[in-house]
Amino acid sequence: MTTDIISDLIIQLKNAGLSKKECVSFADTNLRFAVLEKLAKKGFIKSVTKKGKKDAQTIEAGIAYYENGKPRISDVKRVSKPSRRVYRGYSEIVPVKQGYGSLIISTPKGILSDDEARREKVGGEVLFSIW
Repeated sequence: MTTDIISDLIIQLKNAGLSKKECVSFADTNLRFAVLEKLAKKGFIKSVTKKGKKDAQTIEAGIAYYENGKPRISDVKRVSKPSRRVYRGYSEIVPVKQGYGSLIISTPKGILSDDEARREKVGGEVLFSIW
């Protein structure tokens, strides 16, 4: 069991894409669901659904691929770790890979991507970058 659920989530998504999996299942938490919804909105994953009964609910994420079969998630980098938290104001948030990637940020307004945080003029803890 890992203690860092965000690192576990993003590495499982990356590895599932590299091994051509259709979908990945995770234990249900509000943080995981919010992050996966944001990734689905940005197009890095296909879909996010909750499955199972209320007591033992899981989250299922469909992996997105390009037309040539390559996964949409080519790499991820965990920025803020349990040992070292990284915070940025909205003016310090820069585009990832000249706009081809995205930062996922935990803000007082919820989980936001980098462009949404700049638009809302809110900063927070930078969870990870994905491209």
